[in-house]
Amino acid sequence: MPTTLRKYTDNADNPEKVRQNIIEVALDYLSCGLDPEKVTLFIQSQVPQLHEMTQFFSNLVTVQRLQRNPTVKAEMALRGFNGETENDNQRGLPVGFFTYPISQAADICFCKATTVPAGEDQEPMLEQCREIVRSFNGIYNCDVLVEPEILLPSNQACRRLPGTDGKAKMSKSLGNCIYLSDDAKTMEQKVKGMFTDPGHLRVEDPGKVEGNTVFTYLDAFCEEGDFERFLPEYANLDELKDHYRRGGLGDMKCKKFLINVLNDRLEPIRARRHTYEQDIPGVYEILRKGSEAAREVAAQTLYEMKQAMQINYFDDENLIAEQAAKYRG
Repeated sequence: MPTTLRKYTDNADNPEKVRQNIIEVALDYLSCGLDPEKVTLFIQSQVPQLHEMTQFFSNLVTVQRLQRNPTVKAEMALRGFNGETENDNQRGLPVGFFTYPISQAADICFCKATTVPAGEDQEPMLEQCREIVRSFNGIYNCDVLVEPEILLPSNQACRRLPGTDGKAKMSKSLGNCIYLSDDAKTMEQKVKGMFTDPGHLRVEDPGKVEGNTVFTYLDAFCEEGDFERFLPEYANLDELKDHYRRGGLGDMKCKKFLINVLNDRLEPIRARRHTYEQDIPGVYEILRKGSEAAREVAAQTLYEMKQAMQINYFDDENLIAEQAAKYRG
């Protein structure tokens, strides 16, 4: 199961930030339990075959199709770019950002992935990848590439977690994230500042749980046993929601419960992360070995692609013999 550590296309002018992001993401993955003996962790920029695949794939996708990609459109809107104003045109949009779905398709296709675990906001990217696979296999009459399927979380709330401010999704640029690297105090402060029901002004007021970030996070992370340990006056989350809806339950009590739940989930992750932080050279060695393994896999897939495209000129003995005979004649 390869896991790519991507560098963000809008950080090309900040190499130090990219370097730091790579080790931070690696630490996050390892602390969450990804085992280097079972998965391949690698750095995308260290696998040049991916960029060659991206170039080939770019000829199979139209500009209009990229512009229709909902994920690309959403990210452009997040950056305040719509391409319609003079300021947009002056500021411009990096080609690498615009063609990100094509690059992502190469990340998926190089290892012939059949399943991609992701949130539902990535479904348009997966569909773009499937279209590229179908186009390539169809044009070159082959079955070299594999159409991947998305693996969504079984828990609906986990498919697209909102930011702590109630925005559509967590975003570093919006500063509305809870990071795996956050200590307990930082996480507690973020939860206490979470968006709730703006109409729930007093404890006795009826409140809404729909669109209430605290309850969305409880839907995502709360388990039945949490009530017995942290909030024994309620049997389950449904009872807590009912009380909030009819009034008489304050936001802070719900937030304190969520803090306990998140700390319980995050503490083992923090402990593993601390262990890996004591051996940063070892983490880089994991990434180095993973990048080497990824290059081998990518090279084989790229070789098969070039065969299908009939551009493996130096390996095609029949082509060389035919051309030699042609010019001898």
